[in-house]
Amino acid sequence: MADREKPVVRTRKFITNPLLGRKQFVVDVLHPNRANVSKDEIRTLLGETYKCGKDTISVFGFRTQYGGGKSTGFGLIYESVEALKKFEPHYRLVRIGVASKIEKASRQQRKQRKNRAKTLRGTAKVKGAQKKKEK
Repeated sequence: MADREKPVVRTRKFITNPLLGRKQFVVDVLHPNRANVSKDEIRTLLGETYKCGKDTISVFGFRTQYGGGKSTGFGLIYESVEALKKFEPHYRLVRIGVASKIEKASRQQRKQRKNRAKTLRGTAKVKGAQKKKEK
Protein backbone atom coordinates (compact mmCIF):
# COMPACT_ATOMS: atom_id res chain seq x y z
CA MET A 1 0.00 0.00 0.00
CA ALA A 2 3.07 2.24 0.20
CA ASP A 3 3.04 2.78 -3.58
CA ARG A 4 -0.64 3.88 -3.47
CA GLU A 5 0.04 7.15 -1.64
CA LYS A 6 -2.36 10.05 -1.84
CA PRO A 7 -1.97 12.11 -5.02
CA VAL A 8 -1.15 15.83 -4.78
CA VAL A 9 -3.69 18.16 -6.39
CA ARG A 10 -2.62 21.69 -7.36
CA THR A 11 -4.64 24.37 -9.13
CA ARG A 12 -3.48 27.25 -11.30
CA LYS A 13 -5.04 29.91 -13.56
CA PHE A 14 -7.83 30.26 -10.98
CA ILE A 15 -10.69 32.46 -12.22
CA THR A 16 -13.98 33.34 -10.52
CA ASN A 17 -16.80 33.49 -13.06
CA PRO A 18 -19.84 35.13 -11.42
CA LEU A 19 -21.97 35.07 -14.59
CA LEU A 20 -21.89 31.27 -14.65
CA GLY A 21 -21.77 30.97 -10.86
CA ARG A 22 -18.51 29.04 -10.73
CA LYS A 23 -14.77 29.02 -10.13
CA GLN A 24 -12.71 27.60 -12.96
CA PHE A 25 -9.09 26.51 -12.99
CA VAL A 26 -6.47 24.17 -14.41
CA VAL A 27 -5.82 21.12 -12.22
CA ASP A 28 -2.36 19.52 -11.95
CA VAL A 29 -2.33 16.10 -10.28
CA LEU A 30 0.99 14.60 -9.17
CA HIS A 31 0.72 10.82 -8.85
CA PRO A 32 4.13 9.12 -8.78
CA ASN A 33 4.10 5.30 -8.80
CA ARG A 34 0.51 5.33 -10.07
CA ALA A 35 -0.78 5.09 -13.61
CA ASN A 36 -3.71 7.47 -13.15
CA VAL A 37 -6.09 8.98 -10.62
CA SER A 38 -9.85 8.68 -11.05
CA LYS A 39 -11.88 11.84 -11.61
CA ASP A 40 -14.01 10.87 -8.62
CA GLU A 41 -10.94 10.87 -6.37
CA ILE A 42 -9.82 14.24 -7.79
CA ARG A 43 -13.28 15.68 -7.09
CA THR A 44 -13.04 14.46 -3.48
CA LEU A 45 -9.58 16.01 -3.00
CA LEU A 46 -10.72 19.33 -4.51
CA GLY A 47 -13.78 19.30 -2.24
CA GLU A 48 -11.54 18.94 0.81
CA THR A 49 -9.22 21.71 -0.40
CA TYR A 50 -11.93 24.26 -1.23
CA LYS A 51 -14.37 23.19 1.53
CA CYS A 52 -17.30 22.43 -0.74
CA GLY A 53 -19.37 19.40 -1.64
CA LYS A 54 -18.14 16.90 -4.19
CA ASP A 55 -21.50 17.18 -5.99
CA THR A 56 -20.79 20.79 -7.10
CA ILE A 57 -17.42 19.95 -8.70
CA SER A 58 -16.87 18.96 -12.32
CA VAL A 59 -13.47 17.86 -13.69
CA PHE A 60 -12.67 16.87 -17.26
CA GLY A 61 -10.06 16.86 -20.02
CA PHE A 62 -7.26 15.08 -18.17
CA ARG A 63 -4.10 14.15 -20.03
CA THR A 64 -1.26 12.19 -18.47
CA GLN A 65 2.19 13.60 -19.19
CA TYR A 66 4.59 11.42 -21.16
CA GLY A 67 6.45 9.24 -18.70
CA GLY A 68 3.58 9.35 -16.18
CA GLY A 69 3.49 10.81 -12.71
CA LYS A 70 1.60 13.96 -13.62
CA SER A 71 -1.80 14.67 -15.18
CA THR A 72 -3.30 17.99 -16.18
CA GLY A 73 -6.97 18.79 -16.70
CA PHE A 74 -9.68 21.36 -16.10
CA GLY A 75 -11.90 21.86 -13.07
CA LEU A 76 -15.08 23.78 -12.25
CA ILE A 77 -16.56 24.43 -8.81
CA TYR A 78 -20.16 25.66 -8.97
CA GLU A 79 -21.82 27.71 -6.25
CA SER A 80 -24.77 25.29 -6.09
CA VAL A 81 -26.08 22.08 -7.63
CA GLU A 82 -28.73 24.17 -9.45
CA ALA A 83 -26.00 26.22 -11.17
CA LEU A 84 -24.22 22.99 -12.08
CA LYS A 85 -27.37 21.56 -13.67
CA LYS A 86 -28.09 24.82 -15.49
CA PHE A 87 -24.68 25.42 -17.10
CA GLU A 88 -22.92 22.04 -17.42
CA PRO A 89 -23.41 20.00 -20.62
CA HIS A 90 -25.73 17.02 -20.15
CA TYR A 91 -23.07 14.41 -20.94
CA ARG A 92 -20.89 15.68 -18.08
CA LEU A 93 -23.88 15.63 -15.70
CA VAL A 94 -24.39 11.99 -16.67
CA ARG A 95 -20.71 11.23 -15.98
CA ILE A 96 -20.81 12.60 -12.43
CA GLY A 97 -24.18 10.98 -11.72
CA VAL A 98 -26.37 14.10 -11.42
CA ALA A 99 -28.51 13.30 -14.49
CA SER A 100 -29.57 10.09 -16.18
CA LYS A 101 -28.69 9.18 -19.74
CA ILE A 102 -31.39 9.60 -22.37
CA GLU A 103 -31.86 6.24 -24.07
CA LYS A 104 -32.51 6.45 -27.79
CA ALA A 105 -32.08 4.26 -30.85
CA SER A 106 -28.67 4.06 -32.46
CA ARG A 107 -27.69 6.65 -35.05
CA GLN A 108 -27.91 4.12 -37.89
CA GLN A 109 -31.40 2.99 -36.84
CA ARG A 110 -32.60 6.60 -36.71
CA LYS A 111 -31.27 7.25 -40.22
CA GLN A 112 -32.88 4.07 -41.57
CA ARG A 113 -36.23 5.03 -39.99
CA LYS A 114 -35.97 8.49 -41.56
CA ASN A 115 -35.32 7.03 -45.00
CA ARG A 116 -38.16 4.50 -44.68
CA ALA A 117 -40.50 7.35 -43.72
CA LYS A 118 -39.46 9.22 -46.87
CA THR A 119 -40.81 6.37 -49.05
CA LEU A 120 -44.14 6.54 -47.22
CA ARG A 121 -44.66 10.27 -47.68
CA GLY A 122 -48.08 11.11 -49.12
CA THR A 123 -49.37 7.52 -49.01
CA ALA A 124 -51.67 5.71 -46.65
CA LYS A 125 -49.28 4.32 -44.06
CA VAL A 126 -50.81 0.85 -43.79
CA LYS A 127 -48.48 -1.66 -45.41
CA GLY A 128 -45.82 0.64 -46.83
CA ALA A 129 -45.41 2.30 -50.17
CA GLN A 130 -45.29 0.25 -53.33
CA LYS A 131 -42.35 0.71 -55.63
CA LYS A 132 -43.04 3.02 -58.57
CA LYS A 133 -44.09 1.08 -61.68
CA GLU A 134 -42.07 1.77 -64.80
CA LYS A 135 -44.01 2.38 -68.05
